Amino acid sequence: MTDEHRPTDEDGEGTATPWWVSPPREVWDARPPEQAQQAQPAEPVQPAEPVQPGSDDTVTERYGAVYDVWAPTDTLGREPRPAGGNRTGLLVALAVAIALVAGLAGGALGVLLTDRDGSGTIDGASLGAAPARNVSRPDGSVPGVAARVLPSVVQIKVDTSQGQATGSGFVIDEDGILVTNNHVVADANGAPELTFSDGTSATAKVLGTSPSYDIAVLEVDAKNLPALPLGNSDSVVVGDQVLAIGSPLGLSGTVTSGIVSAKNRPVTAGGEQGGSDSAYINAIQTDAAINPGNSGGPLVDIDGEVIGVNSAIATVGGSLGGESGNIGVGFAIPINQVRRTVEQLIDKGKAQFPIIGASLDGTYDGEGARIASGGADGGPAIVPGGPAADAGLEAGDVILALDGKTVQGSSELIVAIRSKQPGDTVTLTVRRGGSEHQVEVTLGAHEG
Repeated sequence: MTDEHRPTDEDGEGTATPWWVSPPREVWDARPPEQAQQAQPAEPVQPAEPVQPGSDDTVTERYGAVYDVWAPTDTLGREPRPAGGNRTGLLVALAVAIALVAGLAGGALGVLLTDRDGSGTIDGASLGAAPARNVSRPDGSVPGVAARVLPSVVQIKVDTSQGQATGSGFVIDEDGILVTNNHVVADANGAPELTFSDGTSATAKVLGTSPSYDIAVLEVDAKNLPALPLGNSDSVVVGDQVLAIGSPLGLSGTVTSGIVSAKNRPVTAGGEQGGSDSAYINAIQTDAAINPGNSGGPLVDIDGEVIGVNSAIATVGGSLGGESGNIGVGFAIPINQVRRTVEQLIDKGKAQFPIIGASLDGTYDGEGARIASGGADGGPAIVPGGPAADAGLEAGDVILALDGKTVQGSSELIVAIRSKQPGDTVTLTVRRGGSEHQVEVTLGAHEG
């Protein structure tokens, strides 16, 4: 119904009738369909007389079944849906049921929340017991090797003029003999303090040191210590799995794993590079994480045998030492060299290393290593009566290779020589002027 169908005050016989009192124009015929078809057109509906307040005359009494346009309808908007108490009662019952369910759920949630304590846990809650597991591991696994090796590794603390320093070491003899790096104990003021993996501690005595190989031997007053077996570093190949054990950054009993990355790396470590306390190492390179504090700890293979002593790490700047963190390039002294040095230190308190009896020119940056024009102490570059002099070497000669292996610089030549033993005979490829020739040299010995 639109406003244009609504009666106005001017409709009828001058009597104002509100439009909302007028009967609806759309009235459903209550007669059966067949009677409705035969019915004659209805008389025009006359305007209704106004209904006075309090009158018993209603719209339904006047017009019968009336379609309520405000009643709920079906989707076509045609027939009014049943109204009355039944439908209203159903809605009320449904609302009461929903309210009851919601109340019960809310009450249960309230009880749950009130049972929580201040830590955010629920009293009486249980996720079940942890499943039983076997903590033992096969001997050939990384955990198995670590379990065997850890009791033999110690943390070493020393007091120096610059404060306390920390390193590592390991037992090689059950009667109290241990090995570490020389640079771990070289500047110690007083005796080194050792702490074992079980928490026991002991004061160590330094039996001997070798700055040239960066090895030191310690002794403690103890018996039946768990000693580590020493392996064969000559049989190690690139790619072998290894473990490094020690106390990096003071964190005792730390185990890291990796592989042998390379062999025979010429490394200068221990003191200032090229200085009198520097160690020239024909090292094993590994990517097992090594950090300051790992120095002196063992590098072991998957059989738990020591194949090297962790000694140096590479820094981003290219120098070697223990001042920066791990970048996956660490170096260990091969255990075959360590074994010889340790035996000398235990037997004599001193160690020897091989020499050719010639001073090298550290400023030379050409191919190979050049013999200097003079000695570091002001004497001759070729030691009179030494191995180089006996072989006919001269100042200015350039050594290109040792036993057929090319050398690049003075450090590589020293490392190659120190990988040998005093008394060994080596073949040097030497360039003098514009010609090359080979010279055999029997290596001498020097203490250090």
